Amino acid sequence: MRVAQMHFATTLNKVKQPHTMSMHLEFLRRTSIGPALFNVRDVKIGRGTSVIHVTLFQEGGDREEVAAYITNSNLVTEEGTSFPTGWKLEPAPPSANVAALKAGTDDTWKEQKSMPFAIFRRASQHVNFYFPKQGQRMRSLADQWMCFSNGERFTNTSLGYVSDMFPQILESYRTGSDPYAVEPLRDAKEINELAAQQKGFSSAWYPTLLLNLDVKKVLPEEGVEFLFLRVRAKQIKNGRYDLEVIIMDDTGDVVALSHHVCMVMSAQRNLQARSTSADKPSKL
Repeated sequence: MRVAQMHFATTLNKVKQPHTMSMHLEFLRRTSIGPALFNVRDVKIGRGTSVIHVTLFQEGGDREEVAAYITNSNLVTEEGTSFPTGWKLEPAPPSANVAALKAGTDDTWKEQKSMPFAIFRRASQHVNFYFPKQGQRMRSLADQWMCFSNGERFTNTSLGYVSDMFPQILESYRTGSDPYAVEPLRDAKEINELAAQQKGFSSAWYPTLLLNLDVKKVLPEEGVEFLFLRVRAKQIKNGRYDLEVIIMDDTGDVVALSHHVCMVMSAQRNLQARSTSADKPSKL
């Protein structure tokens, strides 16, 4: 999304479409920590919306790992037919006070300072997570408030990261209880040991096959400190499951919607050496 932002601010500056409206990501191969090369191709440049194709490469540009179609528009000047739908979150999450969240004095939410599997999921170490003190309303659902741990604020270019940063719902099924629960606070070592007992998994890997993002609102240019996120699975079957992600701001407005198709695998699949034959181009 940062690449798209830069492309529309420079190469496509004349079209005046600075905001990503939707994004479709296909995760072709697992990425690794290190440099990445982004290739951008203009697919369709229009007066209202424009589409670009962005591909992420690593290993000096030899390994294609993520492919994206990104649609940009101008969400500030957007206008047209509008009707209220009466939609709301069900079940309703506990109410929250953002100022109290920051101060650690909210009556119904508490920061989880001992996130399980944080070493394995290193990207999760950049945010602070706040979960309901009374626990989640359903095992297949997780509500959270989040903020960046370094004081940075969320902007629209953060939404791709936000849409993929949440407690792993399947771990509640694997461990028999919510490993992210804040009261009583569970020991991270105990959580990892419980997970290790489940079907031979030392820890699990939940790779995303594809991710769709639908941006509904432009956040303030200076960003916002907190965002609310609900993630829910509708079916978990045969090692594959779906996730619906709803992102809202502290006014209750929907900021973005996201849908994922995910797999369940042993963490060893993520840690083992790559198969070079899988990365070789086809002879056709």
